[in-house]
Amino acid sequence: MRAWAELLRLPALFTVPGDVLAGASAAGGRPGPRTLLAIGASLCLYEAGMALNDWADLDEDAVERPHRPLPSGRVRPEAALVAASVCTTAGLALAARAGRPALAVAIPLAAAVWAYDLGLKRTPAGPPAMAAARGLDLLLGAAATRPAGSGVRHAAPSAALLAGHTLAVTAVSRRETTGGAPLVPLAALATAGTLTLMLGSRPGTRGSSGTLSPSSAAGDLLRTGIATGYAMTAARPYLHAALNPSPALTQRAVGGGIRATIPLQAALCARSGAPATALLTAVLAPLAARFARKVSIT
Repeated sequence: MRAWAELLRLPALFTVPGDVLAGASAAGGRPGPRTLLAIGASLCLYEAGMALNDWADLDEDAVERPHRPLPSGRVRPEAALVAASVCTTAGLALAARAGRPALAVAIPLAAAVWAYDLGLKRTPAGPPAMAAARGLDLLLGAAATRPAGSGVRHAAPSAALLAGHTLAVTAVSRRETTGGAPLVPLAALATAGTLTLMLGSRPGTRGSSGTLSPSSAAGDLLRTGIATGYAMTAARPYLHAALNPSPALTQRAVGGGIRATIPLQAALCARSGAPATALLTAVLAPLAARFARKVSIT
């Protein structure tokens, strides 16, 4: 059980529901049964990517991370590939239940996951591919919540912000085992600062009719507080890795960037005028931190 928990990086699962919830909030809809189906689809596709990642990296991990489940022999490579295929199928099936618009987003999302793990990861297209996958995951929530299709258009700005954060984290992760690239975590630090400023702006809230209305003072305070939490979670490990780009500090920077995804998602919900959804998403952060003490998030 522990080997599979390590393979699937179970603590990282807590960073997934917020994608869909942020998409639903940006679409101006209220989460419902279709949203829950989209969350299930998102979780399945994420875990497919985790299992496929280690299957594709078996030879590399045998040298750099021999303690990982596959090179150590605790999980058979064939089992990891089967798990990735089953999770992908289940994810697409759940997306189909959420409606055709959701399936239309889930198919390219699944393709992005497989393309990244099997070929793009070691190329310059790797970080953009991972960023696209996260952005599509947010749009999945929008498509499921407002099946008519208008939700995807409304959620595009939030998807772009989430993709920008993911691009920075993925770029840092490429040096996770070697270190030695101070400019990369420095660029990630600058990205986190820029996103924090954008999250603190006042775009107004989008109601069920799709129109914008002024933000409330309480909403402003909530959005600013969560955005500050995002900055604090991401900035410190990025700064440490920029000052000393050792493999250990670079790995901590990657872990910090992954954990910062949750307050980012919560801030996006608050920015879209969904305070209850923002608070629900924010609650996932301490749960992720608790489980990360037992199983590595990277």
